[in-house]
Amino acid sequence: MRYGFVIDHERCIGCHACTVACKEEHQVPVGVFRTWVKYVETGQFPDTRRHFGVLRCNHCDDAPCIEICPTHSLFRRSDGIVDFDNQRCIGCKSCMQACPYDALYIDPNSNTAAKCNFCAHRIENNMEPACVIVCPTQAIMAGDLDNPGSKTGAVIASRNTSVRKPEKGTLPKLHYVGIHPDLLQPAQLAKQNGFLWADRREMPTTSGSFNAATTREVYDVSHTAPWGWKIAAYLWTKSIAAGALLVAAILMGIFGLQGSVVNVISPAIALIAVTATAALLVFDLKRPDRFFYLLTKPNLRSWLVLGGYILMIYGALAAAWLSFGILHDSVPAAVVWAAAVFAAGTAGYSAFLFAQARGRDFWRHKWFFCWQLLVQAFMAGAAVLVVASLELLHPGAVASLRILLESSLVLAAVNLLVELVLPRRTDEERFAKRFLISGAAGRRFWVAAVILGLLCPLVLTVLPNAVHAATGIAAVLALYGLFWFEYLWLRAGQSAPLS
Repeated sequence: MRYGFVIDHERCIGCHACTVACKEEHQVPVGVFRTWVKYVETGQFPDTRRHFGVLRCNHCDDAPCIEICPTHSLFRRSDGIVDFDNQRCIGCKSCMQACPYDALYIDPNSNTAAKCNFCAHRIENNMEPACVIVCPTQAIMAGDLDNPGSKTGAVIASRNTSVRKPEKGTLPKLHYVGIHPDLLQPAQLAKQNGFLWADRREMPTTSGSFNAATTREVYDVSHTAPWGWKIAAYLWTKSIAAGALLVAAILMGIFGLQGSVVNVISPAIALIAVTATAALLVFDLKRPDRFFYLLTKPNLRSWLVLGGYILMIYGALAAAWLSFGILHDSVPAAVVWAAAVFAAGTAGYSAFLFAQARGRDFWRHKWFFCWQLLVQAFMAGAAVLVVASLELLHPGAVASLRILLESSLVLAAVNLLVELVLPRRTDEERFAKRFLISGAAGRRFWVAAVILGLLCPLVLTVLPNAVHAATGIAAVLALYGLFWFEYLWLRAGQSAPLS
């Protein structure tokens, strides 16, 4: 048995009865929705036409929200319904990034994720979902998709139906009849700067494929970006944490450097930064009181869980490194190389977490992003150790670190060039790239991340006979630019509309 929906938009009149019934049935708070109706218009006055789209959870057979959920809060029932348990949810918002359909939201009352659950409590009592009962034109149908004798099975067998974003590979179980095709491609819609009773705070960037005669969005519900500055700061502090021991291992293994910089200062910085990283992750949870569920109720398929384990092991190795450095003035090679391996894992695991966010095409290039994160960690580690070495008046370390900082900046510049010229395959990727380069984030991206954070430090490090002060300024600018890159790159990934 596989419960699913069929919605006939040749019958839909856009009355919002389904939205109201859903809110009443589940006591959905004001401002969030389990099901909603979107309006678009085509043509030009006076030859215009309005089309409706009823949007909700697709109860996918290959649901990415289940895979990424770190505590098994989201799960698939034996009847195919994708349900949720808000008693396990920690409010990490990863499921919101994984869902390609904007189906999940954070309930402001419980601070946990919620969505359409097919009115599972009604199904268990042999009743149809509330939206099906209330629809005045019987446009919404629910039933067993595997049963050709059911109403839904008969419609799918006899009529042409569409699903949203089949290219995502989620195998959605919400089928549409007669829906306007542009309602299935939200990144191609023209965005208005205001509605009848409201204005947008920030005008979204439209797709390059839009022209004045195509489809315009005229009514929709709000979907805010789930991740903000705290996740950007987490990426930044994680780069410093991983980079501190990566660079220290290189200084010891290649440059033969010993002393307080590599034995004490590097692991101390790593410990402080990895603690800050963990604190930011917990602080970003909507239910931080449940953070320990990552250990007691873990989903080992989620990279949020696996990344947490990597952070803990890396923190323990950094503590061991610091203990040997303080007590014995030397660090065993086994500790150094084990820490270096987990430093690389600490830097790169986020690429696999972001790739699990299948709703965001901009983040799907996980191997390139993993390499990018390693280079960023290399740069952050070299930069922060330059500042520490200058404070300690350690000119030998500064000279070696300058070479490493210069090398990392060159690699970062190559990565940026690849990021800019990398062909984008989907409308959502092109939308996000335009947002980053020439859209709302463009000015800060070019000034803060590229000019001040990359080109200026690169010039300062390659100047012949550059004084240590110039290297220190370059290091501070590199750290400044790295934070802005993380923040704007994160915003760009969330800029394309999902519904």
